[in-house]
Amino acid sequence: MSQAAEAVPQPTASASTLRYEQPLNERMRTFLRLEFLYKQLLYHTEQNSSWSSRGSVSSLLDIIAILSRGDVRGDVLKELERQLFMLDRLQKAQQIDENRLHQVMTNLQSLRAELNSVGPKYLQELRDSEFLNAIRHRNSIPGGTCAFDLPEYTHWLRQDYDRRSTDIATWMEVVRPLCDSVVGLLWLVRNSKQASRQVAIGGVYQHSMNRDNTCTLVQLALPAGSSLYPEISGGQHRFTVRLMHWHAGDTRPVQTENDIEFELTVC
Repeated sequence: MSQAAEAVPQPTASASTLRYEQPLNERMRTFLRLEFLYKQLLYHTEQNSSWSSRGSVSSLLDIIAILSRGDVRGDVLKELERQLFMLDRLQKAQQIDENRLHQVMTNLQSLRAELNSVGPKYLQELRDSEFLNAIRHRNSIPGGTCAFDLPEYTHWLRQDYDRRSTDIATWMEVVRPLCDSVVGLLWLVRNSKQASRQVAIGGVYQHSMNRDNTCTLVQLALPAGSSLYPEISGGQHRFTVRLMHWHAGDTRPVQTENDIEFELTVC
């Protein structure tokens, strides 16, 4: 991961809980999907097998597809500006860790400056790549990127790891400023509110929010090892949680009838 992404603290997983998330608007859905694909891309780039190189290219193409729909870069810049404005107001509040606040603001300002510098046509280099376009056209077909369909791709996959990793790093550099910014914003959103203890009566919990709320993400935590998982539905004004029993895919999941405590964070 780049220095810009590493500068923003990453969310830590607790060994005692299992966390689930639900976006409350379309922008947050896009950000979470980009983060998921970016993490997947970073994971595959650290593996030296040709299969992982396939995984890297597939993740990269999915990222490009998302970034090609609408002005995602503009949305990220607006969110960076909004978060910086809110943090700037916090400087006047009492009992604020000024050093910590300054660090976070500096990191976000660095992400904003780098994303501004790439310009609105930052994807053009990847869009013009005949190599990537050939893979993209076949990628949606089951098995469409096998050896006889794309011999050039197969030849590239048979190059040594250093050559493949260099190419992938070059392609990644195009989307890295935006993806790093999304990672930083999501860290800030996830850590903006405190969790509260709630109870799902008979396995159901309903939550209503004020009309003027700016909440965009729901986080729910259950004890590690629980046989339950949440189904969350709703939008910016209200949402419903149903806690379901998992049966290893053998039978249809059913909602628990018990009262279940859980941790809820509405960010």
